[in-house]
Amino acid sequence: MIGFGTATTFSAVSKDKVFEGVAIAPGIGTGAEALFDAGAMLPAVDLHRPDHVIGKNTILSLQSGLIYGFAGLVEGIVARMKEELGGEAKVVATGGLAHLISSEVGCIDAVEPELTLLGVRMIYEHNK
Repeated sequence: MIGFGTATTFSAVSKDKVFEGVAIAPGIGTGAEALFDAGAMLPAVDLHRPDHVIGKNTILSLQSGLIYGFAGLVEGIVARMKEELGGEAKVVATGGLAHLISSEVGCIDAVEPELTLLGVRMIYEHNK
């Protein structure tokens, strides 16, 4: 499962349903904010997919680096996790920005933006 929030979290579960661990990277919004804050001359931009990877101006260049850069991060970590897990694994993306990156990668099998809330509801129903 990949959680797209303040951090981008990659949770690994084995085929035997054993929780193996997590990789944590900055979230796309967090990374963008850090870049805008640290770069005095860089404007804050909306997180939108640009039409081209090669930006022709500062705004398109920032959008390209953020969207396609995070897509590369996701593809790379998912590939390495699958290798460690023995090959195949189903990948579910969740969180408010899941749709933004899931459309740019081929490694995400399903998007469920409210997976955490659904899980909390299931726990509640089980315990009531």
